[in-house]
Amino acid sequence: MRTLEITVPREAEGRKLKYFVRGDMGISYHQYSALKREGGLTRNGAPVRANDILHCGDVLRAVLPDAAAKPVLPEDKPVAVVYEDEDVLVLDKPAPLACQCSPKQPGGTLENRLAHLYGTNFVFRPLNRLDKGTSGLMAAAKNAHACQRLQRLLHTPDFRREYLAVVEGTLEGDGTIDLPIAKEETATVRRTIDFLHGQRAVTHYRALTHAGGYTLARLSLETGRTHQIRVHMAAVGHPVAGDFLYGRELDALPGRFALHSTLIRFPHPITGAEILRESPLPDMLAALLREGTHAAQESVFPNLPEIS
Repeated sequence: MRTLEITVPREAEGRKLKYFVRGDMGISYHQYSALKREGGLTRNGAPVRANDILHCGDVLRAVLPDAAAKPVLPEDKPVAVVYEDEDVLVLDKPAPLACQCSPKQPGGTLENRLAHLYGTNFVFRPLNRLDKGTSGLMAAAKNAHACQRLQRLLHTPDFRREYLAVVEGTLEGDGTIDLPIAKEETATVRRTIDFLHGQRAVTHYRALTHAGGYTLARLSLETGRTHQIRVHMAAVGHPVAGDFLYGRELDALPGRFALHSTLIRFPHPITGAEILRESPLPDMLAALLREGTHAAQESVFPNLPEIS
């Protein structure tokens, strides 16, 4: 259960409580309704009404109830937690590993591992989901309030995600791929470029080094379509190495492909403080590049176009 407490500032003098709670505290309409119904919102320790007039120095306290957890089988396997507080988790997911369990896959997922780490009452709220075959950084909210605030930022410049990919062939320079993506009609998961029915998808890339018939590229997403990087790189003739769906499978990458979430940056949903974490290219992917890998891995990405 998450408790938020805020002292009303001078500039909010005379405002109605309902507008301050929804705006300045960032509490959603659904959460606000639940707080009123369950008595979880107080001012200076006393019950409140929606049209109460606030005064400078008033202390508002909101006790946000926990969501009901779905049954998840806990599994005692490692989880790399690279940042944690009472609102946010940043995890470094290995591959191959699915993020969430489902009726078809009740076990063997990151969610099962988190159920063992945090208990079966833990509700997994991933923000940027990664494919089973993609490794690296992903963020998750630990409560519904943090989740809804971060979801608003997910596809804005405030929520930054960068990836490293080993792609086939020689990709040169840097650029932007702006091609619409849609679900392939006859497939269950496969996506395709579709100028008639697709949703706009934009990927920025920079080639870092070339070796062994591959290119190490750094990429940034402006949109968040399913399989976006994989579909875009295949569309320009440089599929992600080992991508069995859009390219060709590699024995050197069993169950996964050469895509890694290397950087994540976003403001904390409550305090606004920047959270920034980085994860290096895994050795299994670096091994595909026979020369120059270390230098490329340490490279910065200074001229990547800003997300608009």
